[in-house]
Amino acid sequence: MEVIEEKEKGICPELPSRGDDVISNLPDSLISQMLSCLPTKEAVRTSVLSTRWKSLWILVPRLCLASHDFHDYSAFVSFVDKSLDLYIEENSCLHKLELVIRKDDNDQSCVTRWIDFVAKRKVKHVDVECILVNREFLEAVPLSLYTCESLLYLRLHRVSLCGSESVSLPCLKTMSLEQNIYADEAFLKSFISSCAVLEDLSIVRRDDDNVKALRVHCQTLTSLTLGFQPGDGHMLFHYFGREILELYIDSPRLKYLNFNDDVSKCQILSNLIISPSVKVNLGGVRYMSYYPDGVSFSNQQVARSFFTCISRVKDLVISETIMKLIDFCMKVEQLPQFFDLSCLEAKVCLVDMEMLPTLLASFPNLNSIVLELTRPTIVTEEIIAWSVPQCLLSTLEFVEIKCCCKAELVGMKLAEYFAENSVFLKKLVLRWRGYVLEEDSVLRDLLALSWRSSTCQIEVCGPLNKTCMMSL
Repeated sequence: MEVIEEKEKGICPELPSRGDDVISNLPDSLISQMLSCLPTKEAVRTSVLSTRWKSLWILVPRLCLASHDFHDYSAFVSFVDKSLDLYIEENSCLHKLELVIRKDDNDQSCVTRWIDFVAKRKVKHVDVECILVNREFLEAVPLSLYTCESLLYLRLHRVSLCGSESVSLPCLKTMSLEQNIYADEAFLKSFISSCAVLEDLSIVRRDDDNVKALRVHCQTLTSLTLGFQPGDGHMLFHYFGREILELYIDSPRLKYLNFNDDVSKCQILSNLIISPSVKVNLGGVRYMSYYPDGVSFSNQQVARSFFTCISRVKDLVISETIMKLIDFCMKVEQLPQFFDLSCLEAKVCLVDMEMLPTLLASFPNLNSIVLELTRPTIVTEEIIAWSVPQCLLSTLEFVEIKCCCKAELVGMKLAEYFAENSVFLKKLVLRWRGYVLEEDSVLRDLLALSWRSSTCQIEVCGPLNKTCMMSL
């Protein structure tokens, strides 16, 4: 009878009353999973809820903190120290340490001991970023990190790797070394090669890092990203000129090679042998050092050597800056033939558009091309008179053109060029950002062209992401 009355009142007897603390009655394992979804500082704040919650946040096996979230650096150091002590007291695991640290030159050192703490306790993930620390105040990586057998992921930004005779990181798969100082180039080579299962490596060099020749010898490496930042005070030639910097790669399983650098100052020597299966990404090269006479590489031989090194690849991504470099090189001599190149992605400044047919002539077996047009200052009529390279007559099947604002009409002319000259074209895609063109109208204009290919799918997409498709 009571149950019937409770149901009539809308009360379910199985549910706890509003005053009960349901979450606190959950198992510790479930609560720790819930807390792991919060930033570390928010998880710590739950410790004031009750005695039950006082140390539950320690069950979360990660510590992710930034010094700028504290009112001063001393408070940050004190908090991290106390947190690490609590992990010992509660006998909790700490699998991930992630710290962003900004301190003045006179602030106390702490990074070395924190990394040492976690390295000795089977940490799996270490990410330490020290912001704007002068070279003479960089903190040293402890020796214990070099033999951390549990480590899977390592990122170190602006620290000192002083060297160690013993390096063994048998489980490390991902490593990012950014703007660090090394004992010497022999140590860096040994450090990389001692990572027995390393797959993904990113290195951001600095001119004062004590490494002249970067040697990457790793049999398991599949992805390599290289970048460069000036040293303290932005003195580009602080210890030695970048013209003599060298790069050697011995990684037979490499699939992706990414450059985020001013390659004009760096000798990418002929010793650099790149497998055809490697995808070379030069899309991150955003600037180039120019000289008064207009020469952007220290000499033409270095430029020729660089392009010869990558001429066997099947997949290539190039930035607008690299396109300018290629334009300069082609005024002196032809590029080497990229006989194996199948896929090309390129950003093209429209003032350099006239080089496109000559460039494509170096890619006789090109199958797919994606062009992103920038800086619209070209006369569209020039495109009509272009020569027709071999790849358009024999192999090109896919073309995608991406237009910046005010480049839509050039994009249309470029689409017309490919449509009327590509014998085996299977798909053409045209995308634009401005509101000059309307999708249905563009599609009708493209269908009205004299297509060289008998069967081709056409796709157009404007700024509202309205996609229209049609087949010949």
